[in-house]
Amino acid sequence: MDLRSERPRRALWRRLVDFALTDVNTIVDGGLDDAALERLEQVLLEADFSVDIAMELVDDLQRAVDRGKVKTEEDLRDVLSGRIRTLLEEGGSTGGLASALSGGGPPAVVLVLGVNGVGKTTTVAKLAHMMQSTGDRVLLAAADTFRAGAQQQLQTWADRLGADFVGGGEGADPASVAFDAIEAAKARGADCAIVDTAGRLHTQTDLLQELQKIDRVLGRQVEGAPHERLLVVDATSGQNVMNQARQFGEALELSGLVLAKFDSSARAGTVLSVVRDLEVPVRFLGTGEAVEDLEPFSPDVYVEKILSADR
Repeated sequence: MDLRSERPRRALWRRLVDFALTDVNTIVDGGLDDAALERLEQVLLEADFSVDIAMELVDDLQRAVDRGKVKTEEDLRDVLSGRIRTLLEEGGSTGGLASALSGGGPPAVVLVLGVNGVGKTTTVAKLAHMMQSTGDRVLLAAADTFRAGAQQQLQTWADRLGADFVGGGEGADPASVAFDAIEAAKARGADCAIVDTAGRLHTQTDLLQELQKIDRVLGRQVEGAPHERLLVVDATSGQNVMNQARQFGEALELSGLVLAKFDSSARAGTVLSVVRDLEVPVRFLGTGEAVEDLEPFSPDVYVEKILSADR
């Protein structure tokens, strides 16, 4: 059975029950046999949990069954959800922009990274809207001077939000745009500057070097800046999330991930793999197209979504 080709639009728990557990009463009475354990591991691996994490979760379920702690399907779900929640909390995944807001004084600076097509610029707008809702004045900086239309796209969002905007001409030096944006943020009394960046293929060395240059410029202008380095990734892209987090993380010290295009049927294990294996916390989930569709990451809410018994 090829779960990737079917890509069922269901939460992880329903996939585990339908494919791996099937008859929970039989498992409670007789334990998890080798075939059930193998099916459990397969579902978890297809959901992009790493091999080590999948094995840990299966072992936890097996031990709970062997100790008689599992009497119902709800008990099984509680064991799994408790272990996932613990791993997320141990990895420091907490939502919000606390790091940026406790920086060296206005303006706080948020550097947003990510490859093209993941929803990066829309996420910038969502972050701006979230900060505006608490009374902050926000400036958006379009430091992506390579992609046609990138400047206009972000300026359109700034106009809709009533946010300040600084951009540059096509082909302009992105670091210069970032410099001008911070100077403007200081002059206009902005509380936060959010810097959008280019997102050409993350395997291109020149892109990563350009991002490092922007980072250095920001650090010279505001103490401690950038206060956040957020990598936006497509939550449905599986192991690409790991690859992107690893490569961007080698160039810059990431403060967190934003999972765009997330829903409970997305490849749930990616989150845990990044948090555990790469030690990069998740900060936000993008749950839709509207500017309001960005929520601070919560391990409790995340676990409830992926292990919902209703989907």
